[in-house]
Amino acid sequence: MSAIANYFKLDELNTSIRTEFIAGLTTFTSMAYILFVNPSVLGAAGMDKGAVFTATAVASAVATLFMGIVALYPIAIAPGLGVNAFFAYSVVIGMKVPWQTAMAGVFVAAIIFLILTFFKIREKIINIIPQNLKLAIAAGIGLFIAFIGLHDAGLIVANKDTMVSLGNLTTPTSLLSIFGIILTFILLTRKTPAAIFIGMVATSIVGIAFGLIKLPTTIISPVPSLAPTFGVSVMHIGDINSLQMITVVITFLLVTFFDTAGTMIGLATQAGFMKNNEMPRAGRALMADAVGMTVGAVIGTSPTSAYVESSSGIAVGGRSGLTSVFTGLFFLLALFFSPLLSVVTSQVTAPALVVVGVLMAKSLRQIEWEDLAIAAPSFLIIIGMPLTYSISDGIALGFILYPITMITTGRGKKVHPLMYALAILFILFLVIVAH
Repeated sequence: MSAIANYFKLDELNTSIRTEFIAGLTTFTSMAYILFVNPSVLGAAGMDKGAVFTATAVASAVATLFMGIVALYPIAIAPGLGVNAFFAYSVVIGMKVPWQTAMAGVFVAAIIFLILTFFKIREKIINIIPQNLKLAIAAGIGLFIAFIGLHDAGLIVANKDTMVSLGNLTTPTSLLSIFGIILTFILLTRKTPAAIFIGMVATSIVGIAFGLIKLPTTIISPVPSLAPTFGVSVMHIGDINSLQMITVVITFLLVTFFDTAGTMIGLATQAGFMKNNEMPRAGRALMADAVGMTVGAVIGTSPTSAYVESSSGIAVGGRSGLTSVFTGLFFLLALFFSPLLSVVTSQVTAPALVVVGVLMAKSLRQIEWEDLAIAAPSFLIIIGMPLTYSISDGIALGFILYPITMITTGRGKKVHPLMYALAILFILFLVIVAH
């Protein structure tokens, strides 16, 4: 025990193994919903839900253990909700790209991630993108996720006259989702630990009680096979042979870039790790994400990202990498509970998507709305994602307008050359998508 305490510097950080264990468990229960939401989202793209469940747990465990042991931070990593929505709804369903090819895109992006992280280029690129656009991307993804959740709940439906309209709120399944949304918000406002997870469990129980969800015949079972997804990404690398797929790979990089960087900085600030406005061991922390993304791509899941739910573990005293080690071990333990997947229907996951959308939208307040040259492209990113049903399209709209508004206000020299290159790239991207 003393060796563990010394390695993780528990005394120096004023924590203990017991505190770190509780923090690890708190973080896990706060983000455990991804084990059930991710198979549901990627399942919409045609992927095997059982395999995705296993891939999600393994990738999360590997990345989070790396974060704890190597980077020594109490930050958990798992497949990101925003980027998995981009994978399923924008790339596979929207662009009609086979999921096998899309997974190859994730793998290529992961390899690039590893290279960029190793040479510390990733940190430099993150600094190039204007902070306001980073905030807009986070908020836009939040609106997009919430929109998907409301649709899955049956609260928003298609309408040929008005494009979208309010659904039938009296249907039993919609009422179940409404119950889940209200309950989860109540738990969150009361600052209940693992509010999202508890909300999903409670919604599932109510659904079972009223016969809306079938009860599984067993709870514990052998780990679902990875065979349907394992290695598929590597075998389909040759499919990344068009400008469309190249822009998809770049979008995977951009979305994961901003999501992880922003989350890590926020959590490091919360825990008091920031020194001189810099995050110590940032390279190691980013490498944990890159390793998780690479492993996930090989075994069959969308890109990983640092989870803001790690704040729940930090809030109860987690200060060292031991918190992440415990969280990673809980992900491995969860592998034996895959039968619960049948209980977690789209009506159960919908509240989680809506709530996470609200949490991600908080970055709206930090955008410089009084400066129209910044506000306009930021707004296009935010509103573009849900209205085009595409994260990449929303990013493209804002990144194209940003250099234009900066030039017209005499600030063109303040725009980094890479932003001009990205604007041109996204123009080409939109032309390809339009055709």
